[in-house]
Amino acid sequence: MAHASFEGLRVLSLESRRAKEVEKLIRTYGGEPFVVPAMREVKLDSNTAALEFSRKLIAGEIDVVVLLTGVGVRALVDIISATGDQEAFLNALRKTRIVTRGPKPEAVLRELDIKSIATAPEPNTSRELIAVMDRVFGDEFGSLRVAIQEYGASNPELLAALSERAASVLKVPVYRWELPHDLQPLRETVHGIARAQVDIILFTTAVQVIHLMMVAQEMNSVPDLMRGLRNIAVISIGPTTTAELLHYGITPDFEPSRPKLGFLVNEAAQYSAQVLEQKRELAAAIGYELLPSEKPTDTALAGELVTTVPEGKRKVRRVAESTPTMAGFTDGLSSFEFLHEISRRIAAADPLHAVLDHIVGFVTSMIPCDSCFIYVIESNDKSTDKASKKQADKLVLRASSNPHAELLDRLDLSVGQGITGWVAEHREPVAISSKASEDPRFKVFSNLPEDAFEAILSTPILCANKVVGVINLQHRLSYQHSDSEVRLLSTIGFLVGAEIERARLESENVQLADRLETRKTVERAKGILQRDLGLSESESYLLMQKESRQRRKSMREIADALLLGEELKKLKPGA
Repeated sequence: MAHASFEGLRVLSLESRRAKEVEKLIRTYGGEPFVVPAMREVKLDSNTAALEFSRKLIAGEIDVVVLLTGVGVRALVDIISATGDQEAFLNALRKTRIVTRGPKPEAVLRELDIKSIATAPEPNTSRELIAVMDRVFGDEFGSLRVAIQEYGASNPELLAALSERAASVLKVPVYRWELPHDLQPLRETVHGIARAQVDIILFTTAVQVIHLMMVAQEMNSVPDLMRGLRNIAVISIGPTTTAELLHYGITPDFEPSRPKLGFLVNEAAQYSAQVLEQKRELAAAIGYELLPSEKPTDTALAGELVTTVPEGKRKVRRVAESTPTMAGFTDGLSSFEFLHEISRRIAAADPLHAVLDHIVGFVTSMIPCDSCFIYVIESNDKSTDKASKKQADKLVLRASSNPHAELLDRLDLSVGQGITGWVAEHREPVAISSKASEDPRFKVFSNLPEDAFEAILSTPILCANKVVGVINLQHRLSYQHSDSEVRLLSTIGFLVGAEIERARLESENVQLADRLETRKTVERAKGILQRDLGLSESESYLLMQKESRQRRKSMREIADALLLGEELKKLKPGA
């Protein structure tokens, strides 16, 4: 077989820990490397969870310990060494049944002279981990107290599976993943992908996918990024990363035969050129602007690669359907963290638009989407009749994740009109996974390109048992919203309702005070005209109105000018 080579192709990696190693590997295989770290490891503010785990382990209150990462095991031992009894902790660990997710935590255990009773086979995902624990523990599983060393953030799927099986589950976080301090390289990476300045992108962890999408969302460049990814070879290291890519509507071209960095780079060098050629030929034939869901489904590029592998060699596997192990990564926030985060963002009692912008930023960081709109109810009817008041209520577009400066505070619809109006009227969420425009409740707004989007999730914003607004999330592609996403957005609607109503009322009070001040100023100016020009009250008002139209100034500005002139007259000597 010919030596694997990228043949000068531009290869992008988002690797952080092993950045230099990846760069060297890409060069070794004849590629032009671009390594842009997409995440950084951050120590937790508090080690309370790790210390509590150590106490329980030493006291014999833990039956099984699940270790997920080698770095996490080292971090855990370091925490205990600095603040606890390391020797007692390690001895207790040696007496406890340990299950590992793969070879990396196994290697660290060997250094500590500790043995595990089982390890998950490749590709080392939660599925394999749960399967091996089911086999090892059998019926005993239901009586076991399990502790799990976490990495980066909670894994909802794994925690749910363990909670269903075990007597209790204790989470032991030891570090978390955050975006790099300097986001400019990632922003430039988004532009580079959008402009086809790279040929291949290698994803080695689900967090890289999440952070790349977060930065693209911040830049309002998700559509450009998605189009760019359709024009380059997208390689995923394994099922967990693939699941996260699929979660965002990105279909990787293939996974390596083994979920290892060396295999990833080697097999990417072997097959990426072929994948790239096929993708670009297909794109040229049917148009670059078509979305993935509109492309033919029978090409199976990675599947076609199988036929090119020489006899006796391991085949490159096709990308398979995979449970989204890490999908909704940010959904792994605990209830306390979630409440703290959203409270922190709105506790500053900012003006209405600042509050709404905070909410849009928070929502789009929690649930992936291509657009987020917030409508706020405004009423122009002061009558007490509920039916009349309901007809006068308007939903006004007050915030958007996409740039719509010309529509903000101007676009409105009646309660009951369109999907948004239906949600406000019925106070129930609506989730449509595809063909949202064909829903009988749908209403077209010609100025909004988002009307052509496929999927929508819309939930009411409530305060004191009344609707004060609606949050809409929209997706260009078909998207099946999970129950947890619907509940999450509904919860956000409950939590932010009071703050939105406070900010709205405060804004109304400011406007009312301004109108009262304007009226007082105009009345004083009218008095000056009546005195100096001998005009009646109505004639004075009409004269000011005429000046306002001719000079294209507000009545307040005309009145201020008259009052200023009166003040200047008083300052003139001998006046």
